[in-house]
Amino acid sequence: MLMPRLIPVLLLLNGRLVRSERFDTHQIIGDPLHEVARFNDWTVDELIYLDITREGGLERGRTDSGNRAYGTSMDVLEAVASHCFMPLTWGGRVSSVDHVREIFARGADKVAINTAAIETPALMSEIANRFGVQALVVSIDAKAKDDGWEVMTRGGRTATGRDPVAWAKEAEDRGAGEILLQSLDRDGRGTGYDLALIEAVSSAVTIPVIACSGVGMYEHYAKGLKAGADAVAAANIWHFKELADRGGKRALQRAGFDVRMP
Repeated sequence: MLMPRLIPVLLLLNGRLVRSERFDTHQIIGDPLHEVARFNDWTVDELIYLDITREGGLERGRTDSGNRAYGTSMDVLEAVASHCFMPLTWGGRVSSVDHVREIFARGADKVAINTAAIETPALMSEIANRFGVQALVVSIDAKAKDDGWEVMTRGGRTATGRDPVAWAKEAEDRGAGEILLQSLDRDGRGTGYDLALIEAVSSAVTIPVIACSGVGMYEHYAKGLKAGADAVAAANIWHFKELADRGGKRALQRAGFDVRMP
């Protein structure tokens, strides 16, 4: 059995690193390269960057305090990749095989797609056939409703009417190598993962599921793995706790999981 992975998810909004709450409230943290240096020192398992920019270009101001000005999101990726010594997944506004090719050329190891997968399902197979299933992560943003959950796209703003369990199965059939499973309701709340959602999706697919959204304490990670996730991810907790990788992995060890310590 593979060791469970512990993965930081970093969010980029107009070229700036931000923390998120329920996909609609964002607080600027700083420059995207600052955290990469920390994570290199901590030797984290891997890293996921998601560009959640909704409109407008990258901000060119606020270059004080070491913050940089980037021309495009691909410039951000290239800068991040050049300083990143662990596997790197890049997602956000991915639109075509040509776009994926550029993402890999700029230094990413995997690509995460969400809205494009729903709107053009054939894109998943095209990416998997061209670059291999190991390179494709399908991100599923799920929102709770009375009788289960619904897949959301465009940063949580558009309802699809799709069930995340059925959609995860289809994504696997079309070539997804992993599922990044996020909960809109838990995002930034610190109340723990949506364990029922993780269990439902994980039991329906054979590919790895990365659980995300809701981590407020290190003990939440073990609960996500016990619910069926193969890897556990979080965003906000990494910004506000020093040596968050070691703290999280020690909590997993205490819960009986075998993890790779730095």
